[in-house]
Amino acid sequence: MKRLKNYFLLPLLTLFVISSKAQSTEVKLYDPTANAGKDISDAVKKAKLGHKHILLQAGGNWCSWCIEFSRFVHADSSIDSLVNKCFIVYHLNFSKENQNKEVFAKLGYPQRFGFPVFIILDDNGNRIHTQNSEYLERGKSYNKQEVLNFLMQWSPQALDPTLYK
Repeated sequence: MKRLKNYFLLPLLTLFVISSKAQSTEVKLYDPTANAGKDISDAVKKAKLGHKHILLQAGGNWCSWCIEFSRFVHADSSIDSLVNKCFIVYHLNFSKENQNKEVFAKLGYPQRFGFPVFIILDDNGNRIHTQNSEYLERGKSYNKQEVLNFLMQWSPQALDPTLYK
């Protein structure tokens, strides 16, 4: 009987350990409990000090394309360094726990494009662009050149008025 008990107990224990590890490695980019208005205000202050723009990546931990974009950016050193040089990044949560309705309304309802959706704010907190991520996607990930073009075209340097005199 003891052998039979161990025979059933071992697979259950193994399943529990595998399940626990899967949950602990799950990526959590978005915080449904965050005060998005305050966090964005703080990001604007950092952007002002660093002469950067704010890249809001709106979505949720439930969104596989949101997780993929973050992985994609960090996996490519040229994209990652461009983002770090030019932007303060904030993951704006949209989930059943917290839809951040007020913040999304102030941003012109970008959720109409689906998720993720990227919103660029200048260093004063003004929305200057909303990007549907569909145009940056390729296959099951993102198109490197399209992402680089998007980021470069909305960087502070690209919008420097002295370049166009």
